Amino acid sequence: MSNWNIDASHSTVGFTIRHLVISKVRGRFTQFSGVVTLADDGSLEGGSVKAEVKIDSIDTAEPKRDGHLKSADFFDAEKFPTMSFESSKVVAKGSSFELHGKLTIKGHAKDVVFHGESEGNAKDPWGNQRAAFTAKASISRGDFGLTWNQALEAGGVLVGDKVEIELDVQAVKA
Repeated sequence: MSNWNIDASHSTVGFTIRHLVISKVRGRFTQFSGVVTLADDGSLEGGSVKAEVKIDSIDTAEPKRDGHLKSADFFDAEKFPTMSFESSKVVAKGSSFELHGKLTIKGHAKDVVFHGESEGNAKDPWGNQRAAFTAKASISRGDFGLTWNQALEAGGVLVGDKVEIELDVQAVKA
């Protein structure tokens, strides 16, 4: 087993959520770190993941919305400056995998399963060994205490409950 550090400059932690029931808003977090423990052959089988995301780095391409998301109405970044994930097991099936673990947001820890693919390993021009993975999970924001919403005149609510998390991770062997 060996440790691989997540390369934030070549990785993405993104999300999608319904807005006004009729469309989706996409966002990402720009500051995060983590360690992926891989088998010697670079596979996730028997490995683990531990990662942390800085809430203040949220970017939805709309500064006013980002400010609201950082407020106590949503993430409460002042009181809860990070969210984290720590795996409990990895089930690999060829290049596909299920990553089980605890996602902690705003002090609420819940079991989450990411479904993903190993995108392979390569050596970069500087001699560093790299591995890449993509993964997705769906969560209820309400499960994590993110319950703010506003009723719409025509029915429904402003912000959906279901959040799609999308990860595109490149890691460098330590």
